[in-house]
Amino acid sequence: MKILFTFFNPSGGMETLNRIRSKALMARGYECHLLYAVDGEGRKNIKGIKTFVTNDNEQIKRIIESENYDIIVVCTDIHLLQKIKEMGFRGKAVFEIQGLGTTDTALELLEVFDSGIREYADALLYPRTSHLKQWFEQIFPAIPQFCFDDPLDTEHFGYVSYPPKSYPIIGWIGRIEQNKNWSEYLRIGFELRKQIPDLYLWMFDDDTLSDPSQKDYFEFSVRTLNLSERLIRYSNIPHEQMADYLSIIGDSGGFLCSTSIKEGFGYAVAEAMLCRCPVLSTDSDGVKRFITHNVTGKYYNLGDIKQAVGESLTLMRNRGLRNQIISAAEHHIKSEFSTSIYCNQFESMVFKIMR
Repeated sequence: MKILFTFFNPSGGMETLNRIRSKALMARGYECHLLYAVDGEGRKNIKGIKTFVTNDNEQIKRIIESENYDIIVVCTDIHLLQKIKEMGFRGKAVFEIQGLGTTDTALELLEVFDSGIREYADALLYPRTSHLKQWFEQIFPAIPQFCFDDPLDTEHFGYVSYPPKSYPIIGWIGRIEQNKNWSEYLRIGFELRKQIPDLYLWMFDDDTLSDPSQKDYFEFSVRTLNLSERLIRYSNIPHEQMADYLSIIGDSGGFLCSTSIKEGFGYAVAEAMLCRCPVLSTDSDGVKRFITHNVTGKYYNLGDIKQAVGESLTLMRNRGLRNQIISAAEHHIKSEFSTSIYCNQFESMVFKIMR
């Protein structure tokens, strides 16, 4: 059976998801290919998976006709879903949503998607995130829906031991755009530095995908908060190296800070936990599958900097609680989010939609 996974560009969580699930399904005998509309920095992470990069309709049509896919999974791009059906694709088209940003943005997009989903989607696929599940079940009750967790490469991606740093590090992973809420991370770091002067902030992003309207504000904020000498920004780190960085952050006595307003799944949080790097996060919904407060991580209320600082200090200074959280988080990810579990659920979906 041949499956094509599509997205706009190979970057961030979608690049991770497509690469991990393709490899896992290929190990079970499926032939998986990837199609991206435009190239991206994350393409260098892809090895051993046939990958197309084109937004040209004629090229897409030739690919679909020559490869003769059984299933095409189209993530977010409603126009591509429509195009492949109008090109005569006779297999099953699954429309996938992994995250749509803030609530207002998401509802606007669902309004745009509505007619296209009803006309062209054979099934819907999304992670176990309450806001997505609620919206899709309410809006599209007649379309077959499949809701299960995304996978992590628990066998090959995980903790790596390095000599510990002499200073604590607070990490952040995302894009310089509104929903990732980078400004809150900077404010938390600013307040924490008052009590921990040797603190470093490490930011990981894809600079090619930053919101141009926020770049100047970001640079202004860094200068205004006097963080320039303590903030290191890493852009487009190869995915396999992120396990090293996350492990170093955890061993420094620091943590990963997730400030997102809304998340569909939240790969950064799950991967940090897998690398024994504790996490402080907003309740962005998607992270609920990972974090139980004071058990596998910590929450703070969006916008409450004082609370975030208090939770940060507890996470850094209460060694007993910190170690319990680190161990419980790693175990939770390994036991609940393996590629084996994902493949079982994906194969069940395939069986149902191909009947």
